[in-house]
Amino acid sequence: MIPASHGPARPCLHGAAGRWLAPALLALLAAQTPVHAAAPPSSGASAASHPHGAHPAPAKAKKKEAATAKARRKHKAAPVVRDDDAPDSVVYGRREDVLAFAAQVAEDRGLDRAWVERQLAGARYQPSVAKAIMPGAPGMAKNWAAYRARFIEPRRLAAGVQWWQAHAQALDEAQARYGVPPEIVAGIVGVETFYGRMTGNYRVLDALATLAFDFPSGRSDRSAFYRSELRAFLVWCALEGRDADGVRGSFAGAIGWPQFMPSSLLRYAVDFDHDGHVDLAGGGDDVIGSVAGYLAAFGWQRGLPITFAALPPLDDAARAQLLAPDIVPSFSAAQMVALGVELPDAARAYAGPLALVELRNGDAPPSYLAGTSNFYVVTRYNWSSYYAMAVVDLAAALRREMAFAPAARTPAP
Repeated sequence: MIPASHGPARPCLHGAAGRWLAPALLALLAAQTPVHAAAPPSSGASAASHPHGAHPAPAKAKKKEAATAKARRKHKAAPVVRDDDAPDSVVYGRREDVLAFAAQVAEDRGLDRAWVERQLAGARYQPSVAKAIMPGAPGMAKNWAAYRARFIEPRRLAAGVQWWQAHAQALDEAQARYGVPPEIVAGIVGVETFYGRMTGNYRVLDALATLAFDFPSGRSDRSAFYRSELRAFLVWCALEGRDADGVRGSFAGAIGWPQFMPSSLLRYAVDFDHDGHVDLAGGGDDVIGSVAGYLAAFGWQRGLPITFAALPPLDDAARAQLLAPDIVPSFSAAQMVALGVELPDAARAYAGPLALVELRNGDAPPSYLAGTSNFYVVTRYNWSSYYAMAVVDLAAALRREMAFAPAARTPAP
């Protein structure tokens, strides 16, 4: 799910924005064997297979052997995916591993065991989830310019300005409480789900059960992670008085406008409108408070710059030394300059640590920037420098658009 991932897949958020140039990245916009191979076809007919024990004529035999070999090759290349109505995958509520999981969740979290079992009994295996969680095709070059263009475009900007205007007061209140500017909150929501247009239409229960109990082979096994997320999802449903089968989200189980995974929803979601519930599906105050609160929890510093312009050193060894820590701020401005980085005066005067961030542009030369600790915080939402820079650039574009937009109007009651 990961767009130019720097580090492991994010543990808190797994939204569609976490995939590199893949449909799920815009379709916001980051999992033991749902694929079963049928028995291979017979290697050939025996004498008893033909009338009177006779073998086919040589020409026919060669033709049949060729057809058999072709069928065998075709079968090997395209393993069969279980249908949704396969009895061993659909009836999760009667599987021993699922019942054991239900008992453990009920005991650990003080939930009614019968209720947990009823929720899990409604889960259905989804082959499309198992396919979507697989890595993208190898060999696709990372391209920052193409990635950026998907987000900094007129329709998304117009939607962002409209949303900002409608929620200006809550965005200002979130900045006062958490220190996170409105444009950064708006940038994250815009990149994640296009302001609620792409939140995912999978039943979260199905997605998490599929990845928890039938994680596909062919990539590193993350079933333990998804069992933990399924556990958190059931706890959240119990706290909110919801039936688990009624919640929709991404193929990986991310929920709402900010695409919080269930564990993040439990830890970081904020009832910002003080109505006794956390609503991440409606695009209102709770979304704003939750996104700002999440960034603050990961160390956002009020008033701190996010990035500076930077030109990398010409010396390959110096550039490799600067890029070795990846996006973790590790060098002072003076150390960067000593290694050959060209920085503007504002960056040279900056007292905190910096990271040299490289954004590749396919066959064209890479782009570079110096990232502060606030840039690193944005990558904690989705562990990718490409994602973080898309948020930063969308935020800046929204701030410019808001300067020329009509004054915000209070919606009619």
